[in-house]
Amino acid sequence: MAEPREKALHELLSRDMVDIYVGEENTHWILHEKLLCHRSKFFRNIFSNKKGSKNSMYGLPDEGDEPFKLFVGWLYADSIPQPTEEKELSNLFDLYLMAEKWEIKKLTIEVLETVRKWYHDSDTWPGLRRVQYIYANTEYESPMRQLLVSCVARMLVVGDTMPPHWEKALRKNGQLAVDIIMCVQKWHIEPEKVPDTRDTRRGSIAEMVDQAEDAKAHNSDKNEVNGGAEEPSSGGDEESQSGEEQEAESAEEQEAESGEEQA
Repeated sequence: MAEPREKALHELLSRDMVDIYVGEENTHWILHEKLLCHRSKFFRNIFSNKKGSKNSMYGLPDEGDEPFKLFVGWLYADSIPQPTEEKELSNLFDLYLMAEKWEIKKLTIEVLETVRKWYHDSDTWPGLRRVQYIYANTEYESPMRQLLVSCVARMLVVGDTMPPHWEKALRKNGQLAVDIIMCVQKWHIEPEKVPDTRDTRRGSIAEMVDQAEDAKAHNSDKNEVNGGAEEPSSGGDEESQSGEEQEAESAEEQEAESGEEQA
């Protein structure tokens, strides 16, 4: 079904109001029904009952107060604030999830544009926690997934090394790794710019063997230092970790991301 024709704000401020209760504290918002339903197919279905009875209140216990405040600001002012520091992206990502869930295409696009502009203007990349959060709360086709995966793919391709926390995450999350590979494939990089290991003129097989032996020796030394404990090469469910291990890993990743995002 086509999106409703865009209307001026004064056309949408009718006398009918609805009560929205947000979050654990049931923060009470009184909003114009016509405006809310015009913007969102989700709310049109909530407040427009074909049987004749009419809902006038609705609860959103799982939503946060701050992201919803951003939503109300957009609802009436048709704009969202530009973030000035990285931590402000948290509420923007939650606002994006609202836009997807409530089927508000215009808001979805505006949040995507704002997030993209932030990473471009700040010359930073999405942190691992941001990407994991979006993966945990969106479907495969989500445009925000596509945006973040494309950013991460470029970060890894143009970077000199693989950040340790990203390597660990990709070993555990096969879908994320596959998505990054598929993203790179879509770039259709010219074959001449991609090294061809089959070409006998490109490097020495002996050198490749030497590098493999050095890496094996390094890993062996590291295992001895760790008391013989060998890190699994693939899979691994984060839920099987102890609370202390998860906290230590989270702190390590946050420290690494902090430097990564400010680069």
